[in-house]
Amino acid sequence: MAKQDDLKTQPRSEVLLELLRLDVGSAVAVVGHPIHVMMVHFPIAFVIATLGVDVFYWWSGDAFWVRVGLWSAGMAFWSGVAASVVGTGELLLVRGIRLLEASWSHAVAAMTLVAIAGANWGLRLIDPASILPHGLALSALASVMVGFAGWHGGKLVFDHGVGILISPKD
Repeated sequence: MAKQDDLKTQPRSEVLLELLRLDVGSAVAVVGHPIHVMMVHFPIAFVIATLGVDVFYWWSGDAFWVRVGLWSAGMAFWSGVAASVVGTGELLLVRGIRLLEASWSHAVAAMTLVAIAGANWGLRLIDPASILPHGLALSALASVMVGFAGWHGGKLVFDHGVGILISPKD
């Protein structure tokens, strides 16, 4: 009888119902904290920083910003590759995550973002003179893709409960 009373008093949250339906716990985590969620902040920050650096270079023409842009674009790419490897591990290892449509939208957007970041870094390595306008355009496109990939990543967390510490088993 106590179990029925507990069910009546518990709120009917869509996220909690989703957690009960699918196992969306992290397979790649440290002390219950998903590593992918901890890593994605770095490529996001470097992509946005690269856009800012390109705007400063456009405004000032100072060669210092070319060197800073090379480093920030490279870090955006390589930290994005690292976060993608961990995110792909989560996608492939956890069946509940694999079944969610938002997971695949997020993965495709993130892979596109990493490709754009790689192209941006490669452009700076090969032809620094073409940072304006091509590097600036790639930085702006990458920033838009950050928003798109982040939107779908947020849907995974807030709508489907992926990577949250609340467990329906507790």
